Amino acid sequence: MKGLRGKCFIVTGAASGIGWACAERLIEEGGRVLGADIVEPPGSPSAGSGDPASDESWAFRLTDVTDEASVVELVAAAAGFGGRIDGVVHSAGVASGGPVHTLPTEEWDRVLRVNLTGTYLVAKHVIEAMLEQPLLGGSRGAVVTIASIEGLEGTAGGSVYSASKGGVVLLTKSMAIDYAGRGIRVNAVCPGFIDTPMTQSVFDWPGLEESKANAVAEHKLRRFGRPEEIGAAAAFLLSDDSSFITGHALPVDGGYTAGRDHGVTAKLGLSGPEL
Repeated sequence: MKGLRGKCFIVTGAASGIGWACAERLIEEGGRVLGADIVEPPGSPSAGSGDPASDESWAFRLTDVTDEASVVELVAAAAGFGGRIDGVVHSAGVASGGPVHTLPTEEWDRVLRVNLTGTYLVAKHVIEAMLEQPLLGGSRGAVVTIASIEGLEGTAGGSVYSASKGGVVLLTKSMAIDYAGRGIRVNAVCPGFIDTPMTQSVFDWPGLEESKANAVAEHKLRRFGRPEEIGAAAAFLLSDDSSFITGHALPVDGGYTAGRDHGVTAKLGLSGPEL
C-alpha cells in the first residue's frame, strides 16, 4: 500500500488479536509501530515471511487507555520513537453485555470507560500531537478506530458493548468533520465476529455451541473473520490509497450487515457445507 513505508504508527490493544494483526501488517508494509496494551505481548510481531520485527520497526509500551496520564506518556513516546505520529489504530477494548436489568452498573461503567472513553483519550492526545506537525503530502496523519458491527446494529444481549461501539462510530464521524480541514483523516473499522481470544471468551462457554453456529451462519461467507483481515483494512485506511476517505465506518464482516438470509440461499442451492 502507498504511503506506509517509513511512517510511525501507534497501535493500542497490540498484545493480541486484532491489535497484534494490525501491528504485523503495518510493519510488513514498512511502517514503524509503537504497540501499547495493559499486558506484555508474546514477542515481536512478524515483519513478513515469518521474520521478527527489528528494534527499528517495533517497540512496545505498557499503557492503560483509561488513564489519561498513561496515554499522554504513550503519545510522547511515539513522537520520540518515530519523530512524528503518522497514524494510530485504536484497537484496545473489552467485551461484555447482557440484558440491562441484569447488568451491574459497575460493569456498564467499566465497558464504557475502556471502549468509549479510551477511544476519546487516545484520539484526543494523538490528534493534539498531529495538529502540531507540519503537513506532509497534504496530511498531518490518520486515525483509525476499531468499532464493531454491533455499533452499527443491535444484537441480543449487546447492551453496553453495542452502546460503547455505537458511540465510537459517531465519535469517529464527528472527529472526521472537525479535523478534515487540518489534514487529519478519521475512520472506523467495524469488524464482524473475528476469531480472537476475546471472541473465544464469549462463545467457548458450555451451552453456547448453537449460538456460535448461528453467529457463523449470519456471516454470508459462513465463517468468522481472521485478525489479519482487519489488519489489512486498518492499514488501507491509514495509507495514501485511502486519501479521499474520511468519516467512514467500514464493515469488515463477511456480509453480516448486508441483510438477513433466513435460510433462503440454502433452499435455492446457493450455499452449502463447502463454504
